[in-house]
Amino acid sequence: MGRAKPVVVLAFLATVLASSAAVFGEDAEWPCWRGLNRDGKSPDTNLLKKWPEGGPELLWQAKGLGGGFSTVTVTGGTIYITGDMDDKLLLFAFDMTGKEKWKVPVDKAWTSSPSGSRSTPTIDNGRLYLLSGNGVLACMDAKSGKGNWSKNTREFGGRAGGWGYAESVLIYNDLAIIKPGGQNCIAALNKVSGEIVWKSSGFTAGPEYSSCVPFDHDGVSVIATGTRNGVVGVSAKTGEMLWSNNWCAGNTANCPDPQYADGYVFWANGYGKGGICLKLTAANGKVAAEEAWTTKDMVCHHGGYIIHEGYIYGNNGGGWACLELKSGKVMWNQRAVGKGSLCFADGMLYLFGESGGKAALATCSPDGMEVRGNVTVKGSGPSWAHPVVIGGRLYLRYADNLYCFDVRAAD
Repeated sequence: MGRAKPVVVLAFLATVLASSAAVFGEDAEWPCWRGLNRDGKSPDTNLLKKWPEGGPELLWQAKGLGGGFSTVTVTGGTIYITGDMDDKLLLFAFDMTGKEKWKVPVDKAWTSSPSGSRSTPTIDNGRLYLLSGNGVLACMDAKSGKGNWSKNTREFGGRAGGWGYAESVLIYNDLAIIKPGGQNCIAALNKVSGEIVWKSSGFTAGPEYSSCVPFDHDGVSVIATGTRNGVVGVSAKTGEMLWSNNWCAGNTANCPDPQYADGYVFWANGYGKGGICLKLTAANGKVAAEEAWTTKDMVCHHGGYIIHEGYIYGNNGGGWACLELKSGKVMWNQRAVGKGSLCFADGMLYLFGESGGKAALATCSPDGMEVRGNVTVKGSGPSWAHPVVIGGRLYLRYADNLYCFDVRAAD
């Protein structure tokens, strides 16, 4: 027997909620993994600087998403998320009140441990892109979920790591970029037709679990990502390798994305490894990278990190840390919600614990972290989905539940 359709628990009367949704959230844009710039930073302003006792107001809860670690995408008045259910990877679309619009199967579920959906949907110009744990890349109509085209990473000679493909598709200009792994580790396809535009060259590496991140350095467009053999930067135009570093080669798993700011690339991983910061230099249309510093004070498993005003904030084992970007100087190590993930909005950090459903609002300062509120949501197992703040709402995915909170400041 199949599972029941997701149930939405409203925090107040549906009619009131529907009118509220029309006022805020409809124009919110969080179109891909970690936001528009893939840096975990929201453009929202005028948000609460302190939560009331018990946490912010719960607007709604959607139940029955199936197993998974996918984070929400929010665009065009629709919330997208994935979950594994009845041996299928399902893509869900909800309206801003938490009511299901539709759901469609995309591929077989990833059933090896840990089971559950992985990739976060990417939305661009009315199209939705999703990579399954098994390596199926699907391009669909974002309004209906109807398929446009699909590819398989095997077509590029790719093979998933032991825990499947977990990256989220990068849309860069006219390209849909994924990381099959192998000799053609990174591949760029025409985002409309699915035709191959380029395949990376100059290195061979397993895909691991990191997503691709774009940036420009001194006029050179770069795509950076983590692989089984370390961190690498390739030309966004041709896929040619520009630089690489083997700091995390052979680690148990490399999951977080590298982040770029002010001429530096920072990349940290878990399993006791820590992080490395590379200083970039450009000349004659090329970019080189040299080690600036390494650290054991940001051992980051899944939760990521953000760079703000010259400082890195992120998960460090069972706690949280702040490091100076250019030097690696440790500004602080503190505890809050345990090991987890984070995002940034309106000068504040939003923390979400891996276990127990604990979330917190905290200050974002190199002088120290002060927790300004807590809330706990129900679920089970580890939660590796990141929190998302967009349109005055905080979204938390825990197992087969999606929670939506109002975090706007009073007018």
